[in-house]
Amino acid sequence: MTTDTPRETTPAPDLAPVAHQVALLLDGVEDNQYDLPTPCEEYAVRELLGHLLGLTVAFRDAARKDLGPTTDTAPDSAPPPPLTAGWRGRLRTRLDELAAAWREPSAWEGDTQAGGVTFPAAIAGRVALNELLLHGWDLARATGQDFTADAASLAVSAEIMAPPADPAERDGSGFGRVVEVPDDAPALDRAVALSGRDPSWTPPK
Repeated sequence: MTTDTPRETTPAPDLAPVAHQVALLLDGVEDNQYDLPTPCEEYAVRELLGHLLGLTVAFRDAARKDLGPTTDTAPDSAPPPPLTAGWRGRLRTRLDELAAAWREPSAWEGDTQAGGVTFPAAIAGRVALNELLLHGWDLARATGQDFTADAASLAVSAEIMAPPADPAERDGSGFGRVVEVPDDAPALDRAVALSGRDPSWTPPK
């Protein structure tokens, strides 16, 4: 994840639309799909869901400035927790709590922490939105579902992931090399491509 791209002067975005789209996918995940690969190469479906369970808590607590074990642990310091019974309900609740936490004006003020990184809260909220959007798309592609994103969320993601003038500055951002797409590609495809993912990705057969 990157911490230095968003413009803090733009209005604070609403995380609820993209959180809702992710929640819509959960009932469509079949138990026999847990071991399928996803466009996020380091995660199969079960690890991706575990990652979502963790990041929703981390960024919820970042919004609340409730800093501690949930916010000071780097996401790559340990594998995502295993899925346990009731994960769908827990993730829905956490998505709702995340969106609600970032609707508080105070969430966007000052500094906060997530993933072991301290950075401006105005950036952290945008990073959280982008994480939901990308991983929602990952989950949908891996499990054969549709995923949509609203124009405002896509604009935030495009701003977060816009490549810097100096390509070397992208190192360590968590994003891969930008994938080329047609100029008239849909906004979602362009956002996915900015992350280094191939918008045409399908599960291997």
